[in-house]
Amino acid sequence: MSIASEFKEFAMKGNVVDMAVGVIIGAAFGKIVSSLVENVIMPPLGMALSGVNFSDLGSVIGQGPDGKDVLLKYGAFFQTIFDFVIIAFVLFLALKGINKLKKPAVPAPNAPPPAPPRNEVLLEEIRDLLKK
Repeated sequence: MSIASEFKEFAMKGNVVDMAVGVIIGAAFGKIVSSLVENVIMPPLGMALSGVNFSDLGSVIGQGPDGKDVLLKYGAFFQTIFDFVIIAFVLFLALKGINKLKKPAVPAPNAPPPAPPRNEVLLEEIRDLLKK
């Protein structure tokens, strides 16, 4: 089997294709969440905190060799943490829903127990006959 045909077989397996679709959708979802945090959530939060723009928050920690200030941009870091928290929460909810669907249905408590297999019934009859 040639390497090209082996690779084609590997790439066309269901799990690999599903994983690729998941990665692409995950990247798109990450961009949506980043936009949500940056453009919808953080501006009102900044206004509530007396007009703070989180993306501009930072501290000058020195100057580089080219004379420009070196900034420690902790505001952008806060936005990234907020992105992560939202994505992690959504993934938690999605996995919780998937796991709920995977659980087997609990049998009804009033249902009679299933009949024992035929070989067990025969063995019990033999045991009872030997006792007599």
